[in-house]
Amino acid sequence: MLDLYQRVWEGAELADDEFVISTDEKSQLQVLSRGHPGLPPGPGRPGRCEFEYERHGTVACLAAYDVHRAQLMGRVEPTTGIAPFTALVDQVMTAEPYASARRVFWVADNGCSHCGQASVRRMTAAWPNAVLVHLPVHASWLNQGEVVFSVIQRKVIKPADFGDSGALAARLLAFQDRCNAAAAPFDWKSTRAKLNDLVRRIDARRAGAELAA
Repeated sequence: MLDLYQRVWEGAELADDEFVISTDEKSQLQVLSRGHPGLPPGPGRPGRCEFEYERHGTVACLAAYDVHRAQLMGRVEPTTGIAPFTALVDQVMTAEPYASARRVFWVADNGCSHCGQASVRRMTAAWPNAVLVHLPVHASWLNQGEVVFSVIQRKVIKPADFGDSGALAARLLAFQDRCNAAAAPFDWKSTRAKLNDLVRRIDARRAGAELAA
């Protein structure tokens, strides 16, 4: 994953017509409407949000983020699963520049929508130029899609106040357009070299502790 973020795969640099997509999904987003309108912040006063709300079900948001072009492509579905994820992949892979790309790498965690070799076979059969790369278990923090959803949670969803699922979906998709018009790629600092150096320092410290004991 760290090599892909630096546009390297198996020791070779990616070509201009090769792309890296980080994908993630956020399930069970609650559609809440507040009992009274919130109040915006003012001089010496923070914004105020009504604590009483009504529930209007949940939706799921699926995202595919081009880590080098800072392009966000997503969709809102009733739930997550193989079918919604397949729809997201189809949505991206039928659009340019991905439709005619040499290879499109999809970085994904091990969620049930896209886990195991079966998911790799499904994607390859549908899109021969797509390469599904799973993150190591317990390493979802390497997924830039999680960073995207962190931004969405803070800047789009909170404080949640939506009359219905359509209003939440519209807000999520509107943010996607805004992001694609103004965003820049994340300044990703973690690299293979830095990770290897960290592991070496940890091993050296453990060896020193064992000698001291």
